[in-house]
Amino acid sequence: MEPNASLNLKLGALGRACVRSAASWWGIIHFGAIALVMALSASTYDRANRATIARHIYTSTWQVLFWFTVLCSLVSLVLIRIVVVTALSYGLSQYALEMVVRVLVLELIPLSAALFVVLRSGLASSAELAARRRGGELVAWQENGLDAMRREFVPRMMATAFSVLTLAGVSSVVALVLAYTAVYGVSPWGLGEYTRVVGHVFSPAVALVFVLKTLLFSLAVAVIPIASAIQASGEPAGGSMPVPQGTVRLFLVLVLVEGGSLAIKYI
Repeated sequence: MEPNASLNLKLGALGRACVRSAASWWGIIHFGAIALVMALSASTYDRANRATIARHIYTSTWQVLFWFTVLCSLVSLVLIRIVVVTALSYGLSQYALEMVVRVLVLELIPLSAALFVVLRSGLASSAELAARRRGGELVAWQENGLDAMRREFVPRMMATAFSVLTLAGVSSVVALVLAYTAVYGVSPWGLGEYTRVVGHVFSPAVALVFVLKTLLFSLAVAVIPIASAIQASGEPAGGSMPVPQGTVRLFLVLVLVEGGSLAIKYI
C-alpha cells in the first residue's frame, strides 16, 4: 500500500503543478490580450499617457540605440569576415553572402535585440513593478486593474515592444550594408548581384516569417516579465521570485518561436 500511496501523492502533486502552470500561462495570455486591446484603443493615448509612453520609449530605445547598433556592427563585422574568409578557403564564395544574410540578419540580430531589451528593460521593469505592488504603491489589480494597466503597464509594454522592433530593424539594415561592403567594397557595381541574392533570401514566405518572429519576440519581451511579476506579487513572501520565474517563461517562449521559425523556413 505504501508504494501505491506514494505514487498517488506524486501524481496528485504533478497534476496540481500542471493545473497551476496552465492557469499561470492562461493568465499571461489574458493579460497580453487586454494590453493589446488597450494599446489599440484611442482612450489610452490621452495627454498624460502620451508623455509616459514617450518617456519610456526614450529610456528603453533612444538611450541605447546608438551603442547597441555600434556593438552589433562590430560583432557583425567579425562574423561576416569569418564567413567570407571560410567560404573563400573552401571555394564557396558564391554562397558567402547568402549565408551571412540568413544567419546574421534572419536569426541572430532579432534574437540578440530581444535578449538585450530583456536584460536592460524587461526584467528591471517587472522587478520594479513587483516591488511597488508589494509596497502598496500601486492600486490592487483586483480593485482597479484596468486603470493601473492603462497607466502603469501598457506604456512600459509598448515601449519595450517598440525597442525590440527598432533595435532589430536598425541593426538588420546596418548588417546588410556591412555585408555588401565586406564582399564588394565601396563599389556600386555589385548592387545588382547583391540585391538578387538578398531578394532570393527574403522570399515572400521568409520575409513574412521574419516579420512575425520579430513581432512575437517583441510581444513576449513586453508581456511575459510584467505579467509574471504581477502574478508573483500576489504570492506570499516565501513564494517563488518573480524575476527568475518570468525569465524562464520568457526564454522558453523565445526558444519556441525561434525553433518554430527555423522549422517553417528549412523543414
